[in-house]
Amino acid sequence: MAGTVLVTGGSGYIAGFLIQRLTERGWNVNATIRNLAKEPEVRAALGVPADRLRFFAADLEHDAGWAEAMAGCSHVAHVASPFPLGKVTDEMLIPPARDGALRALRFAKAAGVKRFVLTSSMAAIAYGHAPANGVAFTEEEWTDVNAPGVAPYTKSKTIAERAARDWMAENGAGMEFCSVNPSAVLGPVMSGDFSTSIQIVERLLNGSIPGYPRIGFAVVDVRDLADLHVLALETPGLDGERFLGGGRFMMMEEAGAVLRARLGDKARKVPKRRIPDFVVRLMGLFDGSIKQVVGELGRVRAVDPEHTAKVLGWRTRDEEQSIVDTANSLIEMGIVKV
Repeated sequence: MAGTVLVTGGSGYIAGFLIQRLTERGWNVNATIRNLAKEPEVRAALGVPADRLRFFAADLEHDAGWAEAMAGCSHVAHVASPFPLGKVTDEMLIPPARDGALRALRFAKAAGVKRFVLTSSMAAIAYGHAPANGVAFTEEEWTDVNAPGVAPYTKSKTIAERAARDWMAENGAGMEFCSVNPSAVLGPVMSGDFSTSIQIVERLLNGSIPGYPRIGFAVVDVRDLADLHVLALETPGLDGERFLGGGRFMMMEEAGAVLRARLGDKARKVPKRRIPDFVVRLMGLFDGSIKQVVGELGRVRAVDPEHTAKVLGWRTRDEEQSIVDTANSLIEMGIVKV
């Protein structure tokens, strides 16, 4: 399939691999970034043909630049979403996530875009529920944003996806829409701009995590996630669909064991001990980032991507290899010193 596709958040981790895959498949790509001063750096990291990729300055909270970025595009992958580190509030994340998705949809419809793919999250599916007791979550479920302890980021992804679907129901006639809902994204990095999930591996390698709290995550490789987005953009007949992109659920301690087993001396700082739950809760009283994970202690949020596999033929690669590739990439890029 040839044509022009807009990828929002073009300097981001997921978007970078998606842009590479799209250009390999013959697409021309428009990409939004907030500051065009970053364009040389992003181009150098991506390494795609210069004539296949154009950058436009646009951000989630303002109209400027969106019409120009959308012009001539038949497809949109809306990957951009706020995910600041440290202590965050609902007010910091929900408005830009929701309003940014709606802004992209409005300009896409006005530009005559045929297919709009929203990068949502497993966060919009698997939270605010009673303990799942090992039952895997599917695309049929939605996070309850009113449940106690649901974090601002989780609320923002859920509210943004619901708002996008509501907007499509009222205004989207003639434009197809589907969402991709990934779990924790790991894999090789191109630069220091990578997903927050990567920081788990980074901190295990550099020894800044002294031990393992009883928390875990379902793994998806960024390369597989890029392929999933391409499938969502190119496969006909997907209007209204929702695709979970996730693989095996692994406790953080399991990830550490993989690093120690596969990396030898490079993993010498990876912890071996566990942190008792009461210590994690105590630390959470003084550290906002730790407080956000207290509710995850002992929780298993497994996912079932069978619908994605059935409709799109998509499968994840070996999760342990993704962890190893993440670690080696961080070391090779000099992000982690061993």
